[in-house]
Amino acid sequence: MTDTSEANKMRNREIARNEEAKQITGSVRVSIWAVAVVVIIGGILFTLGWLALR
Repeated sequence: MTDTSEANKMRNREIARNEEAKQITGSVRVSIWAVAVVVIIGGILFTLGWLALR
């Protein structure tokens, strides 16, 4: 009975670690996309501003 309980606890811990890794990966991916979008929009706005001043 204790072996089964311990095995379940170990399995649950492993599942929790895997889920945490997935969440971290997802967060990093979203952050990279957000930075890329900001850089692109900033470049467009900078170019428009520069052209307006010419």
